[in-house]
Amino acid sequence: MHCTLLIPNLFPSYPSEAGIFDGLPLPALSTLLARGLQKSSANGGMEEWLCRAFAVEKQQDWPIAPITLLADAGDPDQHYWLRADPVHLQVTRDHLILADSGTFAISQQEAEQLCDALNLHFKNDGMVFYPQCPDRWYLRLASPPAMQTRPLGDVAGKHIDPFLPVGSDGMRWHTLHNEIQMLLHAHPINEQREAHGEMPINSIWLWGGGTVPEKPSTAFNHVGASDSLALALAKASGTPCAPLPTSAENWIATARGGEKHLIVLDTLRGAAQYDDIYGWREGMQSLERDWFAPLVTMLKQGKLGELTLLAIEPNRSLEFSVTRGDLWKLWRRKKQFQAYQSLT
Repeated sequence: MHCTLLIPNLFPSYPSEAGIFDGLPLPALSTLLARGLQKSSANGGMEEWLCRAFAVEKQQDWPIAPITLLADAGDPDQHYWLRADPVHLQVTRDHLILADSGTFAISQQEAEQLCDALNLHFKNDGMVFYPQCPDRWYLRLASPPAMQTRPLGDVAGKHIDPFLPVGSDGMRWHTLHNEIQMLLHAHPINEQREAHGEMPINSIWLWGGGTVPEKPSTAFNHVGASDSLALALAKASGTPCAPLPTSAENWIATARGGEKHLIVLDTLRGAAQYDDIYGWREGMQSLERDWFAPLVTMLKQGKLGELTLLAIEPNRSLEFSVTRGDLWKLWRRKKQFQAYQSLT
């Protein structure tokens, strides 16, 4: 049995003086990194890796919107779709910093009322908003725009300007983006949220545009994840999938031998996006306890034939493949984590 762990932000780009690894005991992870056969490659982030792993071809964007819409019980038909996810923009002195729905709660009723306002405002512009889930909204367009977008995961916790749509229609959508912000800012829902001490939903983030791609396919036989895109791709390809197990022991108890499993461990992503060093360290400790240490034991016992640990960072990915025999290659010396951090 071969298990692939997809782990975004395993080596976040904090400066070395931040000391994020100081006093952080990770013996099992250190063993896997040292003993594993290492490979590095250019990478555009977790969403791109998942699309490639399921043989989805890039259009103007990676067509994530129609794929997740199908999983959210929508009907993409032949239309062009964009994700239009609700966000909060925090105004600083010089920037607009984006906070995604991982930082606030929103109800289905609030989502529907905000989308109703957007649909009323843009009813003559060939734009229709669908709040399929409280935190996953969709925009159907009459025709494809000439622009490329960036995934929400790339911009969460960051200044939005470098991530806004580009292309010949880009400036038009910048203007529409500002128009949407003004409309949502004045909505009674947001007045109520602010009165209750909650973040207002004062913008949306457009990304993942496209039409329904050819049926995805993958070499993986099973997917375990909490990430909506990973689960949507599994469902679209007909690959068995399940919510992320709480630990490696729980995973192995139900996993069938001789298969290729993909486990998406996005525990560290939110903390890394918002520069929460303490939260990131806590997440690493839980991964060491619940996943890395048990998986090393499973390799030693022969319950697992091969483990691939794939660290996904914004620009590069590092892959470490480990077999039972590799664990005894003691000449592969352990390194400080900063050495891996510099490779991403």
